[in-house]
Amino acid sequence: MADVVHTAVAEHGAEVAVHGTVADGYEPVRDAFVRNFERRGERGAALAVHRDGRKVVDLWGGSTDPADPAAAPWGRDTAVLVRSATKGLAAAVPHLLHQRGQLDLDAPVGAYWPQFKTAGKERLLVRHLLTHRAGLPALDAPLTPREALEPGRAARALAAQTPEWEPGAAHGYHPHTFGWLLGELVVRASGGRSLGRWFADEVAAPLGLDLWIGLPEQVAADGRVARVAEQEAPAPEPGALRTRPKRAVTAAYADPDSLTRRAFGALAPKPDENDPAYRAAELPAANGIATARSLSAFYAALLGPLAGDAAEQRSRAARRGLFTPATLAQARALDADGPDRVLVVNTRFGLGYMLHGSACPLLGSGSFGHPGRGGSLGFADPETATSFGYTTGTLHRSVTSDPRPQALIRALRTVVAQP
Repeated sequence: MADVVHTAVAEHGAEVAVHGTVADGYEPVRDAFVRNFERRGERGAALAVHRDGRKVVDLWGGSTDPADPAAAPWGRDTAVLVRSATKGLAAAVPHLLHQRGQLDLDAPVGAYWPQFKTAGKERLLVRHLLTHRAGLPALDAPLTPREALEPGRAARALAAQTPEWEPGAAHGYHPHTFGWLLGELVVRASGGRSLGRWFADEVAAPLGLDLWIGLPEQVAADGRVARVAEQEAPAPEPGALRTRPKRAVTAAYADPDSLTRRAFGALAPKPDENDPAYRAAELPAANGIATARSLSAFYAALLGPLAGDAAEQRSRAARRGLFTPATLAQARALDADGPDRVLVVNTRFGLGYMLHGSACPLLGSGSFGHPGRGGSLGFADPETATSFGYTTGTLHRSVTSDPRPQALIRALRTVVAQP
């Protein structure tokens, strides 16, 4: 692994220091990461890549506050909110419960959650929650951030909610409700542990990973978590392909009565994502906190054993990985493909994970993972034994396909394609 120390001049004029390490042959990925600061509006970010369970890229740079280039620099262990990339972490919990014989993915949700068996949801299956087929992307009465943090409030609202379509008959992205649905299911299937607590006890701690769904007070106090802020992305580079959203997509986001707006507005008004109370809550669809290194290591552990860092070797879980081959095949098996009633584009989902496709290009046809609105991304590619974690505090307007991680993926693709 070669050390990286590079100074880039960002588009806003500030000098940005990029640090880290890259294995021989991965220099194109390093160069793409640097160019994101120079050309694509990056202010503070990190990237990690694992290959065959071993870390081969570990980079970070910029500021921990995208609104203030003079803020503390992004460090080796800086963590940040990853928005919907949290869904990929959360989805592992029901798979692991299934792997342990505690959850049947083909059982009705009501078998675990009796209050859910109302308003046409009697035959709604557990797998429908994971594949965005439940028909519950929106709520008739949206929850405020304060209400969403009240224990049981979201679960009661969803138990009473009538589906937008017959469960299983179509799919549409569940931006917020995905996490509330899985959260309540896990509490009931696990004997009372919350999804965030289960993930901390059974995944993050055994693997030594800096991943949290519900930020602990001691981590919040140590100053490691970067702030997030929405920023306008710069104009595309000269000669770059310029893409515009389809007219139907633009109309869906503009119409306050559309299912798209109602789904993203299931939590309203928009919460302050830098608020300590928001970070400390468990919102398994949207408020995970992660380092890029741990996000990549998590996906590497879904594929098999971890190697390298002492923290990644200290448990039996690290030595064997998280998923059995059967669970891995189950998680990435195509279950929903085609028009998405919420995102208004064609999307492809496995059980809890987005799959490689036009809406979310990943490394290859077998890749699976999850993006976060605004830029963050984690995924695994079993065919090349590669995993990827990208985190940023600079949130652009992208939903599933941000130009910054896409540039990194293109560079990585040239590396893994080498014989």
